[in-house]
Amino acid sequence: MARGNQRDLARAKNLKKQKESGKAHKKEGDPKKRMESDADILRQKQAAADARKEAERLEKLKNSKR
Repeated sequence: MARGNQRDLARAKNLKKQKESGKAHKKEGDPKKRMESDADILRQKQAAADARKEAERLEKLKNSKR
């Protein structure tokens, strides 16, 4: 089983790939500010979901009365 340097090349390629993907996920800035902005985003998403559910509920009520 003579693989030559294929294993070493694959390891180097994978290491480079992991470094690149690690950079993309790293968040910058103050953690407290980031947590607050993330929480604000989640609050907005939840408000939109609640509004959508309420609209669906009203639509269902409207259709059931007919």
